Amino acid sequence: MSALSGFSHGYRASGVLLHVASLPSPYGIGDLGPSALAFIDHLHEAGQSWWQVLPLGPTGYGNSPYQPLSTFAGNELLFSPEGLIDDGLLRRDACTGKSFSNAAVDYAAVIPFKRQLLQMAWTAFSTGARPDLRSPFDQFCHDQRHWLEDYALFRALKARYDGAYYLEWPAKLAQRDPATIALARGELASQIDMVRFAQFLLSRQGGRVKEHARSKGVYLFGDLPFFVAPDSSDVWTHPELFLLDEQQKPRFVAGVPPDYFSADGQLWGNPVYDWEAMRRTGYRWWVDRLDAWLGHVDLVRLDHFRAFAAAWHIPAGSLTAKTGEWSPGPGADLFTEVEKELGALSFIAEDLGLITPDVNELRNQFHLPGTRVLQFAFDGSSDNPHLPQNYEQNTVVYTGTHDNPPTRVWFEKLGDQQKQNVSASVGRPSLDNGEVTAALIESAWSSVAALAIAPLQDLLNLGPGAETNVPGNPDGNWRWRCTEEMLAALDVQWLRDLTVRSNRHLN
Repeated sequence: MSALSGFSHGYRASGVLLHVASLPSPYGIGDLGPSALAFIDHLHEAGQSWWQVLPLGPTGYGNSPYQPLSTFAGNELLFSPEGLIDDGLLRRDACTGKSFSNAAVDYAAVIPFKRQLLQMAWTAFSTGARPDLRSPFDQFCHDQRHWLEDYALFRALKARYDGAYYLEWPAKLAQRDPATIALARGELASQIDMVRFAQFLLSRQGGRVKEHARSKGVYLFGDLPFFVAPDSSDVWTHPELFLLDEQQKPRFVAGVPPDYFSADGQLWGNPVYDWEAMRRTGYRWWVDRLDAWLGHVDLVRLDHFRAFAAAWHIPAGSLTAKTGEWSPGPGADLFTEVEKELGALSFIAEDLGLITPDVNELRNQFHLPGTRVLQFAFDGSSDNPHLPQNYEQNTVVYTGTHDNPPTRVWFEKLGDQQKQNVSASVGRPSLDNGEVTAALIESAWSSVAALAIAPLQDLLNLGPGAETNVPGNPDGNWRWRCTEEMLAALDVQWLRDLTVRSNRHLN
């Protein structure tokens, strides 16, 4: 892929979408350890070239990866206990004696367990275990200090105040009074160091995953949320970059108007950006966050790409997303600056939803690949952009995304006419519920789109209960997990044969 010109002419590849937290693991949640390496091996064996993951930031409200506590930090829940055992920072018996569901993430059980293990590893390190890691740790802290110092203090303060929203802290801390901040840094020095240590571990383990992927001819495809959470170190550290009132509360919040997923629209609640303030800094914060994630992955999906052209601003306090208005984004100015600073634009535009001509113009100006989803294709309109015959080559096609139900579940809920539309599109006289997923995967793989992606749930032909996220439903999301038995049942040969037959086999 030549990112400056999107996918080069003739490029064809395929891959799998799977949240890292959904990997098999005996520790209650998927992580950056042996299961990640084994999954890459599965991808290689199946002839796949890309592993697309969801955002990897530390989760806050609703455990959503799209509500990160920091746009720069990694999710501490994703560190691998096996990796720490191998590093001599954790005893194996510290990880035994506790059982977890292998079908869903129980965050109430996982969070204290992982924190306890991290505390043990930090104690071992700070009392002399692995002295050879001290210099790399110090170097990491120095290199990442532009965000790490504030993030570590933010997390230490959140722990001190029982997880409270930072605006509920004492006013001088919330408003970052310099003397008060300096005092807190001294009082919480040990806790701050442990937060920094966790980020160091994640960086090491993530580096091993990326190195293993490269050795197998697999590339990592990341996901960057457009917005950050209101209760995040980003907003606390840089309130001047957001549209906030005198009390640092959002004046407007993010969302989208009524759409395919919700008749009331989606009210996300994230603070929105002050683009004029961003422009005056040369978009430094944006350049830094994009640079940070390109250090972890090979390609970044820009979530909610349409907001770079214009975003739906909803007055704070609104009960639904129906009330709002479109507000201009930074447009080409931001990407021109990013291109100047970082070079090749290794990005995919998630251009779904209500797409207006200015969004397409922005994407095309920088030759960014767009996104198509087969589950959106079968409304009966011959000009539907999600129909394979309407794709251009510089495109990523999905059977469904993390916001869609598994294809089998989606198909079962369609009306008779839409089912007939699906059958006609894939050239079958009829499809039953068990056949449709494979048919849509084959349709995606055989299309002209440069890159074809299927969620693991579709490759396993799973039904109800395998949803990653249900938009508009704040509870029960981000919990689904793949089991070892499911991975063993993956028809690797079928997928490899399809990939070779579709001329998408690269490794």
